[in-house]
Amino acid sequence: MDFQAHRIKTDDATLVAEIMGASADPPVLLIAGTSCTRDWWPPEFCRQLAASHCRVIRYDQRDTGESSLWPVGEPGYTLEDLMGDAVAILDFFGYERSHVVGFSQGGWVAQLLALEHPHRVSSMTLISSRSTDHGPADPDLPEVSDGLLAAWGTISEPDWDDEAAVIDYYVENERILAGDEFDADAARQICARAVARSVDARTAGNHPYMQKIPRWRERLSEIQVPTTVFHGALDPLFPLENGSALAREMPGASFTVLDGIGHEFPKRAWPQVVDDIRRRVRSQT
Repeated sequence: MDFQAHRIKTDDATLVAEIMGASADPPVLLIAGTSCTRDWWPPEFCRQLAASHCRVIRYDQRDTGESSLWPVGEPGYTLEDLMGDAVAILDFFGYERSHVVGFSQGGWVAQLLALEHPHRVSSMTLISSRSTDHGPADPDLPEVSDGLLAAWGTISEPDWDDEAAVIDYYVENERILAGDEFDADAARQICARAVARSVDARTAGNHPYMQKIPRWRERLSEIQVPTTVFHGALDPLFPLENGSALAREMPGASFTVLDGIGHEFPKRAWPQVVDDIRRRVRSQT
């Protein structure tokens, strides 16, 4: 089972998206995290979803992979534009509604989609996410761990013209975000695919510099779509209470702790997530 790639034009961007699975199956839109290409949703994971009777969509966000790029340090868009991109992708493939899966920043996009276009969302699965934008955590939530801050301080920016150095840089960033087991080979495969496909890997760093949008945490009670929040017990970027608070503030949302896992989506976490999505899809068909 293979992906079919498509170029999708919006008002101000071109996005590259891939789709996999039987055309009659319900769609599942995968939204990756900050600075991440579609490669962070591995083909093996996508095939497991497709085998569960899902039509799987993954895509390069703005400033990543083969999608439209902005000058380094000058992203001309906001999270609301990223939400609009998700809507444009669903429109392109002809889907009025979709199950939506968001990792980290992708979870923010999913939350905004459920708030602003609830009729487009069949369900949400949020992984390693929280309810606020880039920047400091809210005062009632734990901040980035001291260990992660110290580790970031030891990593030097690579020579962006040296593909091998860029891959090493990405892998090291994945390592310091991981929990108690780090699959270096799997991470390297993802990073190598992403770097090989990226028009300019430097622009992926634009996401944290997006212009701020109005807060949405105080609106989470408006979200009525079935939601599951998964969160790594050892997440150093968004420590665990960020995820449990997110689940508490959405009516009826469930919360699942991924033991031993950090700010990552390793293979050992896939079965729980796939089973949850499969159950949700079956309940609505």
